[in-house]
Parts: sequence; structure tokens; C-alpha cells
Amino acid sequence: MTKTALVCGAGGFIGGHLVKRLKSEGFWVRGVDLKFHEHAETAADDFVIGDLRDQNFVRSIIDRRFDEVYQLAADMGGAGYVFTGDHDADIMHNSAMINLNVLDACHKRNIKRVFYSSSACMYPEHNQLDPDNPNCSEESAYPANPDSEYGWEKLFSERLYLAYNRNYGMECRVARFHNIFGPEGTWEGGKEKAPAALCRKVAAADDGGEIEVWGDGLQTRSFLYIDECLEGVLRLTRSDDFEGPVNIGSEEMISINNLARMVIGISGKDLKIRNIPGPEGVRGRNSDNRLIREKLGWAPNEPLKAGIERVYAWISGEVARRHNRQ
Repeated sequence: MTKTALVCGAGGFIGGHLVKRLKSEGFWVRGVDLKFHEHAETAADDFVIGDLRDQNFVRSIIDRRFDEVYQLAADMGGAGYVFTGDHDADIMHNSAMINLNVLDACHKRNIKRVFYSSSACMYPEHNQLDPDNPNCSEESAYPANPDSEYGWEKLFSERLYLAYNRNYGMECRVARFHNIFGPEGTWEGGKEKAPAALCRKVAAADDGGEIEVWGDGLQTRSFLYIDECLEGVLRLTRSDDFEGPVNIGSEEMISINNLARMVIGISGKDLKIRNIPGPEGVRGRNSDNRLIREKLGWAPNEPLKAGIERVYAWISGEVARRHNRQ
């Protein structure tokens, strides 16, 4: 009998790739989002446009028992969206409503296995002040002090899913994503994240010119390629006895200036970096993969450069196509 999956947020970057992965495994997949995927045709068998903040709509799409439900939908973006403070109310209200509705509908359909994508943004700011030695081990989450309202909502929703496990016998799984990147994702418009933004800037720059980088460029992050993210998601979702929360991220930490230099090197251009004031989030963040190795016997290991090469090739192609249309 064919297995079935529901992907909430299937019109987004991670959701779109997840639909393709599930289809490759033989699943019948329903995708749901506010919009169709902007960068690729959906592979979903059934794709429904609608607002997951609407409880009646959520009940209409969770109209049966699914073997697996993946809740990726959220109001989110990169530093230019999350850290300005201009979108805090929307981020908290919209994402919380989505999670409340989806979880309630799954419970009432007796759907047990639900994956929820939390974020490393829920870790305390005070553990991420040193760019060279951030602490993002799972147990460091409390006492809580995220650096953004986006992080606070993620923390609330983590507790919501795990409370349904305790009180209603559900089998929800919670992962904390660390900067997932790859092709077919947002690369302009203000919601893009650092790898895509830097690839766009480098692709659009004239040889011998410069690109702008927000902050002093010494802030550090790790970035995980989409294929490894999906492998971690599926291993966690199908784990018999481990609910999380667990980090899904790379341990290859890099400064933003060095990430820019990596992209410039891949491009073959001669470009200078100009650091300018801008939103930058915490000073340091890196995935701690001890728990995922212990519980799932697996952790990401692909070098960052390999993924950046693929993303730069895709974004530079998008930039060239746009230039040719103008």
C-alpha cells in the first residue's frame, strides 16, 4: 500500500526539496502553501493553495490519516527580515497560528508522526557572543534568551509539539535547523539568507569591483546543504524512540567575510569586500552534533565548499537570465 505524506510549506525552499525526496521514495504527497514554488515545478501529487492560519482550511487539507506530516511552514527570512524588528508581530502571530492549527488537526485525525522544523535561532543569545566559541548544544536552550522574536516563537512551538506527545500519545519529532541552503531557494527580495545573498552579489558584480557585507564580517555561522538536511529530517522522523529536539546542521563554522571570499574564489572574479552596517544577528553560531550522532548514528559531513559551488552555479544562472531579459 502506498504511503502518504503531507508537507506544509511545500512552496518554500526546504519543502520543495522534501516533496521531491518523498516522491523518490514512492510516497503519495500532498503539498500545501500560500503560493506555488517560485523556482521549480512542484513534484507533489496534490498541491493546495491556502492559508494555514485558517483553522477551517487546515481541517480541509488534513482530511485523512497521513503516514507522515512535515510542518515546515512559517513566517521567516534571513537577517534582513528577522532582525530589523519591523516584522516581530507578524512572525510570532502567523507562525504560532500555523502550528496550533496543524497540530490540533493532526491530533483529531489520530495522526501520530509529525515533524516540526524549529531553528537554531531559539538558542540563548548569551551563549553566542563569542564568534569563535558559540555554545549550541541542545541542553543549553534553557534558561531561554533567544535574540529574536522568531526564536521565541520557535521555542514555544517546540514545547507545544512535545506537550502533545506527553498528553495525547503523539510521536512528534523536533529538529533545530542551522542555516539550510541550496538551489531553488530565495536569493533576492530581503528574505534570502547569507549564502544566497552573497552568491547573488558576487554573480551580479563586475570583475574588479566590490560587494557589500553586513557587519564587520567576523560573525560566524555554519551552513548545511539541503540534501544533508533532508537526510537528517527523515532519519529523525522515522526514529522509533527519539523525539528531539536535536540540531540538524553542519559543524564547519566560517566567518561571513570568509564565506564571501569562498564565493568570490568560486566565481573566479577579483572582488573586494566592503563591510557596512546592517542586521547580523548573534556573533557566533555553530551546530553541535554530538547528540544526533549518539541518537541517530549519523551526522552531516559534506564540505561547505561543495554545496556553495552548486548554489553559486544556480544563482549565477538566475542572475544571467534576468539580465538577458532586461
